[in-house]
Parts: sequence; structure tokens; C-alpha cells
Amino acid sequence: MAHLLGAENIALEYPTRTVFDHVTIGIDEGDRVGVVGRNGDGKSTLLRLLSGRLEPDSGRVTRRGGVSIGMLDQSDALVSGSTVADLIVDGRAEHEWAGESRIRDVIGGLIGAGDIPWTASVDDLSGGQRRRVALAALLAHDWDVLFLDEPTNHLDVEGVAWLAQHLKQRWPASQGALVVVTHDRWFLDEVSTATWEVHDGIVEPFEGGYAAYILQRVERDRQAAATEARRQNLMRKELAWLRRGAPARTSKPKFRMDAAAALIADVPPVRDTVSLTRLAVSRLGRDVVDLLDASVSYEGREILHPIEWRIAPGERTGILGVNGAGKSTLLGLIAGTVQPTTGRVKRGKTVKTAVLDQRLAELDEIRDDRVSTVIERQRRSYVSGGVELTPGQLLERLGFTSAQLSTPVKDLSGGQRRRLQLLLILLEEPNVLILDEPTNDLDTDMLAAMEDLLDSWPGTLLVVSHDRYLIERVTDQQYAILDGRLRHLPGGVEEYLRVRAGIEASRGRSGGFDTPPQAATQPAISGADRRAMEKELSATERRLTKLADAIRDKHDEFAAHDQSDYTGLGALQTELSALEAEHAAAEERWLELSEALEG
Repeated sequence: MAHLLGAENIALEYPTRTVFDHVTIGIDEGDRVGVVGRNGDGKSTLLRLLSGRLEPDSGRVTRRGGVSIGMLDQSDALVSGSTVADLIVDGRAEHEWAGESRIRDVIGGLIGAGDIPWTASVDDLSGGQRRRVALAALLAHDWDVLFLDEPTNHLDVEGVAWLAQHLKQRWPASQGALVVVTHDRWFLDEVSTATWEVHDGIVEPFEGGYAAYILQRVERDRQAAATEARRQNLMRKELAWLRRGAPARTSKPKFRMDAAAALIADVPPVRDTVSLTRLAVSRLGRDVVDLLDASVSYEGREILHPIEWRIAPGERTGILGVNGAGKSTLLGLIAGTVQPTTGRVKRGKTVKTAVLDQRLAELDEIRDDRVSTVIERQRRSYVSGGVELTPGQLLERLGFTSAQLSTPVKDLSGGQRRRLQLLLILLEEPNVLILDEPTNDLDTDMLAAMEDLLDSWPGTLLVVSHDRYLIERVTDQQYAILDGRLRHLPGGVEEYLRVRAGIEASRGRSGGFDTPPQAATQPAISGADRRAMEKELSATERRLTKLADAIRDKHDEFAAHDQSDYTGLGALQTELSALEAEHAAAEERWLELSEALEG
């Protein structure tokens, strides 16, 4: 394939460290590269060097003549006073650009889907809207090479799925090139065919996306008899989950995987669900938090319609929804920081709730204290997976070095502050843990470390995140907030995306852009996928039978109940409605599976 650009023996140093030490790397036509590595190791710097925004201290970056390069960085530097139209189509009239399919696709996927006014000034946009506009302004133009630095920041699950599909279809397989830095591991697997790991001043290439990279990294550690035993164990555990949960992805790379597979032959499931549930019940009792016909309204507008949800001990639930759907409001109801407008919230007597939110506000009070001082005030031990750990050992598991113990909290990086926040919460030993966008500022290694801690955490876990990999990795079921109502998703994130696509199709696209991307041709179902779908179909059929019996029993309760007891009848009606809604969702999933298997 034709060479597009490359770095020859480049080196870059800062006063306190060496970022790159004589690195040589190349990009050819058709390359789709995901870049991973610890925060601060030079991922963004590498993109700036390759794109020409930064010059190396030595060596050179060469580009083929005529190659056009576009780059999205993390700053979203938009020209003040410009409108959305100015930035995306250079202020041209609609008839001048409407015939270009790429521009229509980008506007529909990012601007229309984000409800961003076409004539709005960028100075009046929120951070999330500015990110969408910056991304749209880049993607609306033609580039031979695209460098994207954290493009999924501020995008919801639908936005991330749209972006992955757009990038996969943007060029023919043997044309164009993409280099992307992101902590979104699902996105990496979707768009990349190669992975570069940036570490210790070098760039190490691997075949395949994130799942393939994990396989090769475990094999590399095995062959080198790596001394980083803890890090290796984390990779083995994540590999075991990837092999069980995404076999199609791990089969893509062409390298020999027998040795890596042998490492996880006897690795148990990532979570001992039975033991965790038993521990959760012993800590919580049977009652956790019940939302009983609870709704929330602000200024006369109902944000959440009446919700009936009984949260169980040991439940691990992911909550999905577009920005502004009411996810944080729902978490506030559960945590007690938001009061219902109607209905009520019932909490168990032993419930102790903790929230890891996006604001890091609790660290402001200790910003001048050293990390070691903060830790000394906490409890002396923490039990994880049956092993007692000191706070220092827990800090080590979360990526802190001994030297960083003397660092003031205010001087920690964003990722370090996020990890310290999680540590302080865990040391308080809550039994209901709420995570609101916990992946901000964390690299893939730290995400794996956090997931490992959560695997052995014996309590009720509720997660709101746009990180699809995290949602699927740490939770056992998913719900969505759709038009203010809570809906169970037996089919997980995929079902959510299908439902949202149906809602958008029925409404038509906002902003006058009614040109949704063409649906991709449905691939043939593999043998493994077919078996999994047949298994889910059987389980759904059994679930439908149980729900039908439960609905019939509830009707019998109605008939036998005192008809003058309006309170009791109302409670029975609420329970019946919940059963009927669950039956309708299961029936819809059964139809989807049946159609897919017949197709």
C-alpha cells in the first residue's frame, strides 16, 4: 500500500523527562490505528508530531506530496463569533452543499442528532455541543489522513456508534488513514485494525484492535517473564472476559494465540456472582432502594414519569440515555439528593450510599493536603476479593507510585484525582455505589484496574456512562430512560441503539436534516452468534411463560381483593403494569431474535 507519512528516528525531550527516544513509525493507505498508553506517556504528543503541529528535537516527519491532514485535538478551539454553519460549510447556502452526501451525513449524525441550532453562535454552545461542532467541522471536509484525539469525549452512546460507523465507511478499505487516541475501548475495537502502545519513550505496534492488543500484550508479558505481576494479572482477567464476551473480535488477528489462550484456560469468570450476592444481602438485607411510582418535575415539566423500580441487593445495573434524558435526576432520586414530585422512595435501614460523580467537589476541601496525609485519616484496611489491603496497597493498584504520596492533592493530574476520589469512596465501605461517568480522565490501564476492584465489590452498583465497554463489562443488566420513562433492555446496548433509532425515525430528524446514514448491509450470522441467539431465544421464551403466569396470578389477586380498598387496588395495578411492561419488552426481544434467525 502507498506510504502517506512517517516519523524517522524522532526524539523529543522535556526538562524533566524523555517523551520519545528515536522512534520510527509509518502510516500507509488503508491504516486504521488506535493509540493506547498511560496518561502522560505521550499519546497526544505523538499525534501533534505526526500532524506537523509540533517539531521533534531530532529526526524528522516526512509526508508524501499532496497529502491532506486533518486533526481534532482536545481543546475544541473554535473561532469566536462564528456560527455553526460558518464552521461546517463555510457559511455556504444549503443548495451549494446539500448534494454532498458526506456533509449531509455529518450534519445529521452530529448537529441534528445533538439538537444544535444551525445559526447558533459557537460562543453560546455548551462543552458537549462545541465538541460536536468541532468534530463536524473536521469530518465535513475531505482528508487523506485523520488524527483524532479523544473524539468520543462528550458524545453519548448513540453519538459514539454513529462516529464509528462513519469512520468505517468514510474511505474504501485501501484508502485514507486514521489514527485515533481514545480511552473508549469499544470504539477502538470498532474502528482500528492496528494498535500502537505508547510507553517508556517508544511506540510499540500490535495487530488488530483493542481485544487483539490485549491478547498480544499478555503473550508479550509471558515470553518476557514480566516483573509487573499485578499488571499482567489484570490483563489476564480482562482477556478472559474478552474471550468469553467477544469471541468474534479476538479471532480477528492473524498471529498465533495458543500460548496466550493457555494462560486463561483455568481463569474463572470475572465475578463470582453467587458469593457477591450473598455478601450483599448480608450487608444490606433484602431491602435496598425502592422507587414507588416516583416522578420528578421541574418548573411544571415532568422530567421523569412515574417509575416503579425495586433495586435488589448485589444488583449491577447500567443506565443509558441521551444527554438531558434524566439519568442524573434518577441517580439523585436513588441517592436521596433529589426528592420525588409524586410517589415516594423507600430505603432500607442499612443502606449506605456513595456517589462517584463528575465534579470532584469533595477533593476541594483537601486540595492543599498531601496524598499520604489524606490516606492516614482513613480506615487502615480494605478487603477486596477476600484479600485484606492497606490503603497504600490500594493506591498502588490504582496506579500511584510511592513518590506521589507526598504530592498535594491540588497538583495531581485529572486522572490521579479521579482515582483518589474512587479510593476515598471505597474506604468508606458503602453498600450502594453510584458511578456517574466514572471514566473521565482515565486511560485504558486505569479503567482495567478500576473494573478489577469493582469485580470484587460486594454491593449494589449503578453506573451511568457513555463508555459502552465499561457498561457491558461491569454491569449485568441495562436500563434506559426514554422519553422520561425507565425501560429494561434485555438486549443491552444493542437493543438501546435499535430503540433509539426507531424513535428518531418516527420523529424525523430535527433541524431540517432528514438524511440519515444509509443502513449497513446486515452481515451473515456466524455459527457462534447463531448459537448465542438461539440460547437467548430459549431463555426469553421461558421468561415470557413466567411473566404470563405472574400476570395471570396478579389478575386473580385483583378478583379476590376487597374492591373497596382503593389503596390496595392501586398497588396491585402498579405491580400489574410493571409486569405487563416487562412482558412487552421480552416479547419485542423474542420477535427481534426470531426475525434475525430466520433472516
